[in-house]
Amino acid sequence: MNQRVLVTGARGMLGTDIVRVFSKKFECFPFGREDLDITDPRSCLLALKNVRPDILVNCAAFTKVDLCETNPEVAFCVNARGARNLAEACMETSTLLVHISTDYVFDGESRRPYREGDATGPINIYGASKLEGEKAIEAYGSNFLIVRTAWLYGEAGPNFVKTVLDLSSRQEVLRVVDDQVGSPTYTRDLAEGILDLSMQRACGIVHLTNQGSCSWFELARQTLRYSGIDPDKVVPISSSEFSRPARRPRYSVLDNGLFWSITGRRLRHWRDALRGFLNSHTYLS
Repeated sequence: MNQRVLVTGARGMLGTDIVRVFSKKFECFPFGREDLDITDPRSCLLALKNVRPDILVNCAAFTKVDLCETNPEVAFCVNARGARNLAEACMETSTLLVHISTDYVFDGESRRPYREGDATGPINIYGASKLEGEKAIEAYGSNFLIVRTAWLYGEAGPNFVKTVLDLSSRQEVLRVVDDQVGSPTYTRDLAEGILDLSMQRACGIVHLTNQGSCSWFELARQTLRYSGIDPDKVVPISSSEFSRPARRPRYSVLDNGLFWSITGRRLRHWRDALRGFLNSHTYLS
């Protein structure tokens, strides 16, 4: 009999690709928000007892960073207590919990890519709520895998790459911050990497992004360039010129060395992934 995987947040941007990729190896049970409320511990346990999965991949999260600042109770309810509820249910049913976390658990002051054991220090509510979720999962034992990732874009949901393309058709100039650096990550590539880790039964915390790093400004320029649009439409600005409710880390590149040591490979470079995304989904002109 095929092993089973239950995916929460299955209709979101990452969840959609997780279901698509994991279905190659597992019998997949996709659960959207209307199917499973992770903030309800009884709902979590009931779902696990009904499905009896070998693995639960938790893609459910409140990821709107600025809204987290004005709705901290929702952020902590979903990202922290929701994670705790799933961890408790997974412990009771002997299920491996694969949980998606974020680069925003770090303060952005590092001068090198962050490793899994580096000190955390979130500077916004979103990062703080995700870190509390990590700690809740760790408190329930060793049968878990926390995958920290960053700067996601994909086919199934709104994201920075799609926004840049949309705005480029309506505006002559795009003002984009040039003093925040991270690793843009294509959800299809990320899902393949998470599958690799799950097949290896990896546990603990693992960082996983596409290779390389850039600023949001450079990502916007490359998006336009690969789409046959003049990249000079993008103008660099500083974070101080673009006021937002939530502070962002200035530098949140993640070191992927542990992933490489576990799987023997790395995800492709972010430029190659971006070009692949744009080609595969006919965003190129």
